[in-house]
Amino acid sequence: MEILIKKLSENAVIPRRSSQSAAGADLCALLDAPLEIEPGSTVFIHTGIAAEIPEGFAGFVFARSGLASRSGLAPANKVGVVDSDYRGEIMVALHNHSQSTVTVKGGDRIAQLVIMPVVTADYIEAEDLTGTERGAGGFGSTGK
Repeated sequence: MEILIKKLSENAVIPRRSSQSAAGADLCALLDAPLEIEPGSTVFIHTGIAAEIPEGFAGFVFARSGLASRSGLAPANKVGVVDSDYRGEIMVALHNHSQSTVTVKGGDRIAQLVIMPVVTADYIEAEDLTGTERGAGGFGSTGK
């Protein structure tokens, strides 16, 4: 599958997968100067790119496992969603979960973009739902 990417800045980096079988393509920070992210803070980081994602798919912005586990930086919303009809700049709301200030520089890989199919549903009000063995059992109910 090909995803068209528009660079909104000449310094933007086109997403790329770090290995042939990688599910996600790295999103890189577009910064003029290093940016310090204080513990517990969230900052919006530009990528300088926009994408044309085909209808029936969406782009999902996930944490990079190494960055999250070593530095504590991960998307604040856990998973960002880039809808197929969105043509604006892809931004990453990066949150510092660590106890230390972390510096991000321009070109740093800050998140990964995974393209996945999306099933759109029509939500219909109903008086009753089909019964199941689990029923309305919520959090922890399947661990019995």
